[in-house]
Amino acid sequence: MVKVCREARQYNFASVCVNPYWVPLVKAELAGSPVKVCTVVGFSAGRHQHGGQGCGDAGGAARGGPGNRHGDQRGRLRGGENEAVRQDIHEVVKATHAAGAIVKVILETALLDDNQKAIASTLSKLAGADFVKTSTGFGPSGATAHDVALMRSVVGPDMGIKAAGGNDAGGLAVHDGGGATRIGPAPA
Repeated sequence: MVKVCREARQYNFASVCVNPYWVPLVKAELAGSPVKVCTVVGFSAGRHQHGGQGCGDAGGAARGGPGNRHGDQRGRLRGGENEAVRQDIHEVVKATHAAGAIVKVILETALLDDNQKAIASTLSKLAGADFVKTSTGFGPSGATAHDVALMRSVVGPDMGIKAAGGNDAGGLAVHDGGGATRIGPAPA
């Protein structure tokens, strides 16, 4: 964790994303730098209960210092529970924004069809999320130019898109030509 924080400072990354356990250490390591602390809520398959743990996790984690938040309700989305997905994201957004942090919703695009990707992007935007993100980097594949372009066509020019799950020139091409506003590598 200390090495990652040093690299983030050196290269001026937007954030360092860690599991909630590591937030205090990473926050201390990044103190005084512009690099934000990022953690996850409901990672990665929407395992928390609607209106329950995810919302509490978001507010508690944000008060602990993270500058970004991830949420993912893939199971409900694939089950057609669109309003429940939107409401759950909205509750996490509300708790997180109240603590002064931002929300990135992870779609895990490799596990969704194009219609589900479009619905998830729309629900995230309607719920007030700041970003939609292609993947955790732990799925079968990461960002593709097609997925980023689809997400951008749905959310419009004002919402952030993070292309993640790859750290090669292809990932940079997705960022430069496909509409992503941030990129992230695959987990080490």
